[in-house]
Amino acid sequence: MASKKRIFSGMSYRDVQRSNSNRRSDLPKKEQIWLKENGYKNVGWDNVIKLYQKLNELMLQSDANEDTLEELFLKADRIGNKYQTPAEIREFNQKLSVAVNDVAEEIDRQFPETEIEFVDYSKAPKNQSSIKRKRR
Repeated sequence: MASKKRIFSGMSYRDVQRSNSNRRSDLPKKEQIWLKENGYKNVGWDNVIKLYQKLNELMLQSDANEDTLEELFLKADRIGNKYQTPAEIREFNQKLSVAVNDVAEEIDRQFPETEIEFVDYSKAPKNQSSIKRKRR
């Protein structure tokens, strides 16, 4: 009589262990120590599953703590400015301004405004009493 092989998330026991080992090694030392101190082990079917789930949580948390792309660009800009003279920074900003204007002109050329909108501010606004308001 053959025993039924257990599977978790499409992986066998050994596959889950291997995944846990690889992912745990990617964590900072502080988090690795925390896992060990809090009883997360990579031995025993239930322990392996608990460790796998905890590693998923930690990986999601570390992603949330990372800088956004915009923040990375701002940091890079600040670091780069330390190594440039004020004249170099001014020259770069002028070139950037010209490039941005060229792009805006190209967009206006490719997507022209064909409708003209007129707004007459000389007339009084429509009667506000005609708007029905719901009261709770």
